[in-house]
Amino acid sequence: MNRPELADFLRRCRTRLAPADVGLAEGVRRRTPGLRREEVAQLAGMSADYYTRLEQSRGPRPSRQMLTALARALRLTADERDHLFHLSGEEPPREAGGSGHVRPGLLLVLDRLHDTPAQVVSDFGDVLAQNAMAAALLGDVSARPPALRNVVRRMFTDPSARALFPEEDHETLARHHVANLRAVLAARPDDPRPAALVAELRAQSPQFARMWDDHEVAVRRSDTKRFRHPVVGELELDCEVLLSPEHDQRLIVYTARPGTAAYERLRLLKVVGLQDLAVG
Repeated sequence: MNRPELADFLRRCRTRLAPADVGLAEGVRRRTPGLRREEVAQLAGMSADYYTRLEQSRGPRPSRQMLTALARALRLTADERDHLFHLSGEEPPREAGGSGHVRPGLLLVLDRLHDTPAQVVSDFGDVLAQNAMAAALLGDVSARPPALRNVVRRMFTDPSARALFPEEDHETLARHHVANLRAVLAARPDDPRPAALVAELRAQSPQFARMWDDHEVAVRRSDTKRFRHPVVGELELDCEVLLSPEHDQRLIVYTARPGTAAYERLRLLKVVGLQDLAVG
């Protein structure tokens, strides 16, 4: 681990970002350019003390999970992400079909969506990033272990995930997940991740196994869904799906039509925020 180079790289990446670049308010006048250390720590989900020690060349060796979080918080390109891993004495992710590193362009759009839920999801269901509104509506994925950030896995194995939706919608939603996963597996037969997810769910969920054997295929596209929130009630939201150029990551934006009850409830959800009222 090259602590001095790592510290210098982190400082330079931090100072080139403005608060607006990551969806933060400018606040009071800043004495130095860029984000504050505590803001980077907040975005990465780590303590401010831990991040400060990294910038002062005296921190412990970051875990791979922590490096991934830092790369997202600092809006690093794929090359910069790899450099961050190398400076920390780690090999960058080299997974087939993409590393799960969220593209800066998708994060840039996500950061500017303040009043509507939005999240970046891999094509086989891993939630890679979400804004505060999505965390309030769907649950904060940063509080879950990596395996439980996959929406397909949770749909078939976690009752609390199914409780997000009216019971009469469960069958349709589950079929959509299975049909999309089959399309992904066929498009990337050499990627072990969707294949492993299919094998796991076929063994654990009779419902998934039954639906998988039906061989339905459909790529996930824009849709309308109903959500159940314990505070603001039921919301019927339009789900717009924006694809990355390689189609392996999707920015999903949840909007309500003006004049509807869901529109007013979504405004209330923004006020409620993340005051321990999120589902999941």
